[in-house]
Amino acid sequence: MQEILEINNQIIKAGETKQVVLNDYELHTKTKIEIPVHVIRSLNPGPTMLLSAGMHGEETNGIEIVRKLISREEVKQLKSGNLIAIPVINIVSFLYGSRDLPDGRDLNRCFPGSKRGSLGSRIANDLMKHILPLIDFGVDFHTGGAKINNYPQLRCVFDFPDNLSLAEKFSPPLIIDSSYREGTFRHEAAKKNKPILVYEGGESMRFDYLAINEGINGCLRLMKSFNMIDIDLPNHPFVKINKDVWIRANSSGLFHMNANNGAFVNEGDLLGVICNPFGDIEHKIISTTDGYIFGVNKQPVVNEGDALIHIGIEMS
Repeated sequence: MQEILEINNQIIKAGETKQVVLNDYELHTKTKIEIPVHVIRSLNPGPTMLLSAGMHGEETNGIEIVRKLISREEVKQLKSGNLIAIPVINIVSFLYGSRDLPDGRDLNRCFPGSKRGSLGSRIANDLMKHILPLIDFGVDFHTGGAKINNYPQLRCVFDFPDNLSLAEKFSPPLIIDSSYREGTFRHEAAKKNKPILVYEGGESMRFDYLAINEGINGCLRLMKSFNMIDIDLPNHPFVKINKDVWIRANSSGLFHMNANNGAFVNEGDLLGVICNPFGDIEHKIISTTDGYIFGVNKQPVVNEGDALIHIGIEMS
């Protein structure tokens, strides 16, 4: 157990709870933007867990999950270990309610970053320098983008040591084997042997209370498994997914979904219909496989070829 934990020259001693600043950044208006980091430390040894959200400024579900977690009494009074929580990583995009940074970059493609690079690169560099070396594992919260509503799920690489074990302790409805993407926080953390689970739930700029509650309960189960908190919360039945397929629009028009997000469907099932807006044509959307729906396009107007329904195939 580290007696002293330091983030950007700010000291947090064992047993302390403190809000510190990861770094500050200046906008074109000369306004200073700070990224607050909430740190809760126990007096007893244990793992250091990271909760991070708001990598994209419109991902409000994850922000709400972290906010609620750090407000809970059992989390405020950790039995062991440390919790580092960053409710909003991308403060700048959160101000604008946008996915990308003002220069058009996606923060989650800027890692490992550089202290002299773009704004996104500097934020990424600060996370890699000041936060990643301190943690043992973490959960990074995201939501669906571009009108996609994601059913509550954890994404990890099954072959990465500890990833699947951590995901099973979190116990979400779906655990998805998801390969790394270049430039992401998760990928760069893996290179340092720091497992980061990615939680996906709901859609951008919409509170989804199923996704929020599943995210909260998963984190509490994960913390309980490491004796960081006391809570009576049994594991959730989960399904492991190692293959996926997108069902795409076979025509353009108005999309109506028949099946529920999260439901198991069989090959040949009717999933929805696309109607010609002038009322004379209707095209059926049929499942091409057995599996679980874990993502749905909520856009009512679609074009031929658009991704509509994401189906995961259970690991055999």
